[in-house]
Amino acid sequence: MKKWFTLFRQALAGTEESFTSGSINKAIFLLAIPMIMEMIMESLFAVVDIFFVSQISIEAVAIVGLTESVITLVYSVAIGLSTAAAATIARRVGEGNPDLARRAIGQVITLSLIISGVLALLGGYYAPDILRLMGADDMVISQGTSFARIQYLSSPIIILLYSLSGALRGAGNASTAMRSLIVANGLNMLLDPVLIFGLGPIPAMGVTGAALATVIGRSVGVAYQLYALSKSRFAFSLADMIPYRKMLVNISRIAAGGTGQFLVSSASWIFLTRILAEFGSDVVGGYTIAIRVIMFTLLPAWGLANAAATLVGQNLGAGKPQRAVESVWQCARMNLVFLLGIAAVLFAGAETMVGWFTANEQAIATGKQALQVLCLGYGFWAYGMVVSQSLNGAGDTTTPTVLNLVCFWLIQIPLAYGLSVLGGLGPLGVFAAVPISEAFLAGFSIWRFRLGRWKLVKV
Repeated sequence: MKKWFTLFRQALAGTEESFTSGSINKAIFLLAIPMIMEMIMESLFAVVDIFFVSQISIEAVAIVGLTESVITLVYSVAIGLSTAAAATIARRVGEGNPDLARRAIGQVITLSLIISGVLALLGGYYAPDILRLMGADDMVISQGTSFARIQYLSSPIIILLYSLSGALRGAGNASTAMRSLIVANGLNMLLDPVLIFGLGPIPAMGVTGAALATVIGRSVGVAYQLYALSKSRFAFSLADMIPYRKMLVNISRIAAGGTGQFLVSSASWIFLTRILAEFGSDVVGGYTIAIRVIMFTLLPAWGLANAAATLVGQNLGAGKPQRAVESVWQCARMNLVFLLGIAAVLFAGAETMVGWFTANEQAIATGKQALQVLCLGYGFWAYGMVVSQSLNGAGDTTTPTVLNLVCFWLIQIPLAYGLSVLGGLGPLGVFAAVPISEAFLAGFSIWRFRLGRWKLVKV
């Protein structure tokens, strides 16, 4: 017990940065613990945030659901840049080249600012049109435009928070990435009730207050990341941010694949939300609550997937591909055990969990059904997320992008529409399409990983 407690403290302190030798289980533990805690904090925020919003009205929940189904496009860019940062910097750390790692961090920041600036301007200007396009009624548009506009204008903060976290994870400093999310989301959760319902001289701002709380929290999180980097051996200078063609092109290539990969998957969720919007705001509200609960359980599992990606990148850089392979399968087995246990809890307690957020009977029925059907795919998610993220860690972002395109756009979306609308199953058809497509994705990902071509990717 004392040994595990010592390792736990070591993981939180982040005293190791290179994981190319020694026990694989120890390496996974030291990397995964802060990454899992980082994701737990992210998922806890998602649940707490929707809890406070749900106290306003079910329409407010629908505003969040419709807005965030589109802002996932921004998250796709953020995750793509995070993937590129983690893969590039992990490879440099494995090679023992901190100077190029510092330059890579500077290039990632420059690319993040350029892309996010464009997205912020477009989203801020077209916020009400985006809500209308997603099927929102006039009441939702009038109440939710300010929320949507603030969220879209905060794109630079969102993208920097993710890309800098990826840089820190690639450098083996997962503990700092964890602390930045604790700071960002902890502040967000503290500000939520104050800005939503008002306190003293602070007026009640409703759903707009939820958006402001998010922006403030994430801004402080980014400031913490930059401060932590400035005090580490990976402290970058302004010279590192000057566009360096060769490295910028390489990072852009990996980021484009990562962005495309998550853009494909997140866009599929937009289509699913759009299909559900045909059945009314109560259904969208119930589905939004269910998705937040799903996020609460899946995000910690992404901690193990991110640990696998870092181990793959660093071990390839050190010329140890077999160690990379062993790390991936071990992470996947751990993930399977965790998610199957969570799935059993979700299935049994679905109605109770959704009932914590709303008293709307239609929303509860929809949320319960969504939770019970979606958690049936947890076994597939366990392997799919670890293996696909490991391919990303090797710099092979093209393969997961193609697989996502096939599984989500050619299988999930047509199946969801066919079952729900043409087949008359309603929302159930949309929910059933998700675990089916995840089964295909897990199978295809494992097949491609076993081929081993990812070992030859240059980063």
